[in-house]
Amino acid sequence: MNIQTLADKIKNDALLNNLISFFSNEIYLVGGSVRDALMGIETHDRDLIVTDIDAKDFSEQVAVFFSGTLIPLDETNKIYRVVLPDKINYFDITNPVENSLKKDILRRDLTINAVAINIRTGEIIDYCQGLNDIQTKTLKAVCEQNFIDDPLRILRLFRFYSILGFKIHPQTYEYIKKHNHLISNPAKERIQYEIMKLFSGEYAHETLLKMDECGLLELLFPFVKELKQVPPNLHHHLNLFHHSVETVKQVGILYKNSTTEVSEHLNKIDFGGFSRIAHLRLAAFMHDIGKFATWTIEEDTGRHRFIKHEDVGAKQVIPLLKQMCFSNKQIEYIAYIIKKHMYPTAVVSAPEVNEKVMMRYVRKSEACAIDNIIIAQADRLSALGPEITQEIVTENITSLNKLLKFYLEAKDTLSPIPKLLNGNEVMEILNIKPSPLLGEILNALNEAQISGDIITKEQAMDFVKNFSS
Repeated sequence: MNIQTLADKIKNDALLNNLISFFSNEIYLVGGSVRDALMGIETHDRDLIVTDIDAKDFSEQVAVFFSGTLIPLDETNKIYRVVLPDKINYFDITNPVENSLKKDILRRDLTINAVAINIRTGEIIDYCQGLNDIQTKTLKAVCEQNFIDDPLRILRLFRFYSILGFKIHPQTYEYIKKHNHLISNPAKERIQYEIMKLFSGEYAHETLLKMDECGLLELLFPFVKELKQVPPNLHHHLNLFHHSVETVKQVGILYKNSTTEVSEHLNKIDFGGFSRIAHLRLAAFMHDIGKFATWTIEEDTGRHRFIKHEDVGAKQVIPLLKQMCFSNKQIEYIAYIIKKHMYPTAVVSAPEVNEKVMMRYVRKSEACAIDNIIIAQADRLSALGPEITQEIVTENITSLNKLLKFYLEAKDTLSPIPKLLNGNEVMEILNIKPSPLLGEILNALNEAQISGDIITKEQAMDFVKNFSS
């Protein structure tokens, strides 16, 4: 870490230089903006503290100067956001707590986030040795009381553990163990946000183990207690909890080593304000939650069975995620991934894997085709029990890669499946009224179209006439 790096970053930042040129008041860059600058991490958000002007007045002036949009984040505590016209860069602006820069800095969560710099003079404010902790890659609490005042800071620490891979200072770790019971106090929406930030990190799997070690994980995810009760078996070398964490790890490895096309897909922010890869890691952690409820052991063979655990798990996860304030689209995605996490392997394990079979997978999986293949591969790589040979693993991963390649080549050539017959037409053909049978026929017709067995309207009419449930 080089202090000169920070000075150069400020000097070369056109937006900050514009502020200095146009405004005469004292402006401090603080928190994560300083940390990221020191670490050479590109950032588009700049956290600013102004000490000699009202934050709202200053924010209004900044918004006018940059032709940006002013968004009040917290009127009570005078926190404002100015989004610049590019919709990428923004300033978060506030006044210091009790009009004291020192008090404001000392109330922050971690020392690495408690460094400030006067962007005009270049003076660095570091009351907590945060520069040293960035240098030594250490997560250290500013003080114990700050965790008590806002227990969400405990979860924020693990978010940074996941994203940065820093070690936790021993004293801070003791604070976490002492106060982890307070984690239920913050609003569910705030907890959910930090969880998604955590699963966005490269070290999410290590973070889950560390959270479990200090007793925090089961408080956030009660189902972990059940996962720990399912032991290794002939297909799994790990108990169910560690298998789930290992699956998160393998998803991350597959993502890191993926092609540009796959990584771009997983980097998309399609729902919930977070990337698909973050949601996929969370789904990987939860993909086997239905196993405890479906767990049986055969008396004659001693084999462990988990029949339909994917269906049970997909249903179990819905109320759990609702309670944690996930959006409907987030829940729909995670439940779908859980329900279909075995589907790609079933496809490539068919007696004959031809173009028609693979196209059916492409049609049925649509936007989640890549996600499903990645989690199926991660699941396979995380289950290496005594009955699973290297040959089995290699064959499975290779076959899934072929399915992935087929999808990537076919996806841009697909046209929407036409609606050959509607419900009224089916009722007229069979002279029936609205009923469960009608829905069954329409679903069967759609499946036949997906498989490529039905192409024309005439074929669809014949299918309906000859349908038997």
